[in-house]
Amino acid sequence: MSELGVEPLAPLSPVGLWSGALVTTDHTELRDVALEVESLGYGSIWLFEAPTREPFVPLSLVLAATSTLVAGTGIANIWLRHPGTMQATARAITQAFPGRFLLGLGVSHARMMEPLFGAASTRPIPRMRAYLDEMDASIVASGDSPLRPPRVLAALGDGMLRLARDRAEGVHPYLVSPEHTAHAREVLGPEPLLIPEQAVVVHADRDGVRMRARTYLTNYLGLENYTNNLRRLGFDDADLADGGSDRLCDALIAGGEDGIRRRVQEHLDAGADHVLVHVLAASGSPPPLADWRTIAAALSLQPPA
Repeated sequence: MSELGVEPLAPLSPVGLWSGALVTTDHTELRDVALEVESLGYGSIWLFEAPTREPFVPLSLVLAATSTLVAGTGIANIWLRHPGTMQATARAITQAFPGRFLLGLGVSHARMMEPLFGAASTRPIPRMRAYLDEMDASIVASGDSPLRPPRVLAALGDGMLRLARDRAEGVHPYLVSPEHTAHAREVLGPEPLLIPEQAVVVHADRDGVRMRARTYLTNYLGLENYTNNLRRLGFDDADLADGGSDRLCDALIAGGEDGIRRRVQEHLDAGADHVLVHVLAASGSPPPLADWRTIAAALSLQPPA
């Protein structure tokens, strides 16, 4: 297959938002929230996909309501959509909002996908490579412009990082520390986008942050993709038990305005292009606008000109 060109992407400012709440926000409210997020100076909004959560419609509403925000999927699940359909969806959004959509793709987790798809996530790197091949082939078969929408891959280990370096515009690592960001930049080289998610708790003392962190980490510490990566970063069985050690909580979740400011800067200094701040909130909570305002002020974000 001939190599495809890539649609241009608008430059990314240093900080965006990763949000679980916005996937289920009322569509009328979502437009108002998106406008405020843009006015606060954030450069992007990222939403996740799950078997019962669809990100493309709310992201399209975000894009329609704003003029500068980039919208990203963190991530769109390759098991839930045929590669031709994924490509067509990404192309439609890119054509409607040029330069402002970034397709994040991931293989998800065996424990979550195997009840639905059998041997899901077995050999994830070959599976992702084949999926990208099929996405690109669908463009050639369509006879449309030989430009594909920009994409990033959910990548933690070196194999997926290298695949992203060669077949995508970069990576979107989740549940990582600045040390992982530094390693990812080393594997990727200087050009690919590096867009880590950073979980935060705004208003709590360190014990309160750790308590919230353990509630958040409990599910993730049962997923092999994440625990394998944390072991590579030097954490051990004691760190991964009982919702996470103090050391693990402190490494993965930033707390307080000063702590959030330091952690975002650590990712940027380690080679990140764009850091996605993820305010931890209880499931079903409304968008944490007050926290987003506080963080924007703490980071001295500037509204778009």
